[in-house]
Amino acid sequence: MNDSPEYLRKRAFYDSLLTIYGRKPVLEALEDFSLPVHKLHLAVSNRRDPVMARIEQLATERKIEVAHHDRKALSRISRNARQDQGVALDLAPPLYGSATEFLQRGPGDRYELLALDGITNPQNLGMIIRSACAGGIDGIILPRKGCAQVDPLVIKASTGTLFKTRLLRCDELAPTLASFRDQGARIYGLSSHASETLAGIGDGQANIFVLGNETHGVSDQVAKQCTDSIRIPMHNDVESLNVAVTAALISFRRQLH
Repeated sequence: MNDSPEYLRKRAFYDSLLTIYGRKPVLEALEDFSLPVHKLHLAVSNRRDPVMARIEQLATERKIEVAHHDRKALSRISRNARQDQGVALDLAPPLYGSATEFLQRGPGDRYELLALDGITNPQNLGMIIRSACAGGIDGIILPRKGCAQVDPLVIKASTGTLFKTRLLRCDELAPTLASFRDQGARIYGLSSHASETLAGIGDGQANIFVLGNETHGVSDQVAKQCTDSIRIPMHNDVESLNVAVTAALISFRRQLH
């Protein structure tokens, strides 16, 4: 049975929303009038304090819809009852969406993406986002399963660049990479044994660079989707780099040519 067009439109809309939580991250987002906001969610049990008063004031000034929930319902929205502090905010960043939509729009044959496979450390995720934004990477494929999710630690580590970076969400990385590969993208895994180096990658093509888990590297399922292997030359018997450092080198690759 096929999904109705109305259901698909609704799903696409909700997939385009980025929900953040915690009083400070929500306040900072509301204070940035350039960020499109869909809805503010508050727990009915919240105690009023200066931060909550300011959040509600900004919502009024910006004419943002406010929904009140019991704690259990709010936790389903934030997906983190321990840290949401009774506040969640649905943002509609223009660069936030799904990997499927990115492919359907026809991105052409010249783009570069990072694909994250099991990046579980929020600080690493935030730093990867920051480097990708600064280096001009065209987007980051971020699975909903197996990776750190966008939380206050990620927002802090990204130093605000989270809202300026194209995040392409997917449920699972391996089948998503298969779809990109079917449309001609070259998918690179990193290996110290690879003959080709990062500096030798051409610019006139679609490139996706897979960054694996901080401890275990790239999963077997994702490794099977890689079309090529590359290495970053290293000296003094250094075997590997922190994943966020690797992301920075890849992100600035084109600028340093």
